[in-house]
Amino acid sequence: MAEIVLEGVTKRFPDGSLAVKDVDLDIADGEFVILVGPSGCGKSTTLNMIAGLEDITDGTLRIGDRVVNELAPKERDVAMVFQSYALYPHMSVRENMGFPLRLARVDKDTINTKVEEAARVLDLSEHLERKPANLSGGQRQRVAMGRAIVRDPKAFLMDEPLSNLDAKLRVQMRTQISRLQRRLGTTTVYVTHDQTEAMTLGDRVVVMRQGLVQQIGTPAQLYDLPRNLFVAGFIGSPAMNFLNATLEQGALRSPLGEMPLDNRMRQELERQNAPREVIIGLRPEAFEDAALSRERGGGGPVFNATVDVLESLGSDVYVYFSAEGGPVRTAELEELATDSGARDTGAGAGDGGAQQIVARLDAATRAREGEQVALQVDMRKAHVFDPATGVNLTHPETTN
Repeated sequence: MAEIVLEGVTKRFPDGSLAVKDVDLDIADGEFVILVGPSGCGKSTTLNMIAGLEDITDGTLRIGDRVVNELAPKERDVAMVFQSYALYPHMSVRENMGFPLRLARVDKDTINTKVEEAARVLDLSEHLERKPANLSGGQRQRVAMGRAIVRDPKAFLMDEPLSNLDAKLRVQMRTQISRLQRRLGTTTVYVTHDQTEAMTLGDRVVVMRQGLVQQIGTPAQLYDLPRNLFVAGFIGSPAMNFLNATLEQGALRSPLGEMPLDNRMRQELERQNAPREVIIGLRPEAFEDAALSRERGGGGPVFNATVDVLESLGSDVYVYFSAEGGPVRTAELEELATDSGARDTGAGAGDGGAQQIVARLDAATRAREGEQVALQVDMRKAHVFDPATGVNLTHPETTN
């Protein structure tokens, strides 16, 4: 096990294109860190530089107490698990898992001991003599992980290892990977495109965009205190709702009506010298059925909305409705819409160019599809962003 430290790490390709710029990241010994972001953001390139599969253009990379910029991959003592299982079809599970130790000329008894120990950890003991063709996708991925575990490396590097699995199996494997990492205590860097994986697996998450680190923090910090529009829009499912608004006389005038600011938010916006035109960010759970809120003594601005679509999930109800003014347009949100496919499908746009909003309500709501419902906004959960810079004006001093 070892600490991994990146100091100003940059990758520029021969054609001059910049893949990763000035990444500063200190990964503690035994920590589970996730690199997440849309396609082409530089997360896999960063992982490959740690592994030694990509040269570092500028900056310093340390693994343990050694600078490894010039070391070959085999000299870095790290083990990679890829999206592809890369198993040898003619070898048994036992042979596949023990193969790296055979290459290292480890004696047969030691190989068998390490393989059988890894198989117990991964619940593969009864499959050791099988060939990969006779295994499920989840079992094959566990064999690939076992091949990494037997080496007892300083760090595990995982590049979207679950993306080839179906949705149900991904959930199961997430749990197993998390449990395994806690048990082994090995420093782990994990790349994923899936923000749900990032939020459920990592001790800390690194959000990247266009080769730049946008924010580093715990899953809770990224969700509750996003540094900018990009992080706010990328983290969370369903995604945060964004509305154009005008800041006037201690209130936000928006397509949902006037939203008074509390003292803390008003003072913070004044301190940040907020512009008159801003963007409000509201997560789905910032809304509540006003009738239920009154019963519970809640407060906040109330508005009426016509329910376009209602989805009942048992414990929660998602209510979709339209707001006037059309969707918010910024470079960050356009990139997120393209990456998610929302731009192609028209998701986020309501009838006649109006914007679609989603509210997550208590299952006890009386909201019905096609009918009006009174909704209340919890302004304590609201975020205000600068349209020009994308900076979160209500929580500017967030973890980097």
